[in-house]
Amino acid sequence: MKKQNTTDGEVFKKKLEQELTVLETELKTVGHKNPNNPKDWEASSGEVDINASDLADIADNIESYESNTAILKPLEKQYNDVKSALAKIKNDTYGFCEICEKVIERERLSAIPSARTCVAHKDQVRN
Repeated sequence: MKKQNTTDGEVFKKKLEQELTVLETELKTVGHKNPNNPKDWEASSGEVDINASDLADIADNIESYESNTAILKPLEKQYNDVKSALAKIKNDTYGFCEICEKVIERERLSAIPSARTCVAHKDQVRN
């Protein structure tokens, strides 16, 4: 596999590092890292007092947890994609489609630095 241009890698590395910081900040507003698996994030909820007499408070906490879960999952996927892209830069494998292994279009990487596939395979991402 041919190496990506190192100048491009440095440009994209800076963008990805900035995006990672933003994503981590956003993730911390709705969740926390799983202490048993630091690569995994868990949604946070408000304090749930099982002895609370106000069922509305309990319902609000459950609703908050469900909302945080809905927000957290796409952020976590994006966060993991950015971390993966940074690892690929470090290993000189950044910028290659995970499906066909051809170079990902520069325009695509400029728009989505953590892109894992070329435009032709954008809907076929392996998880």
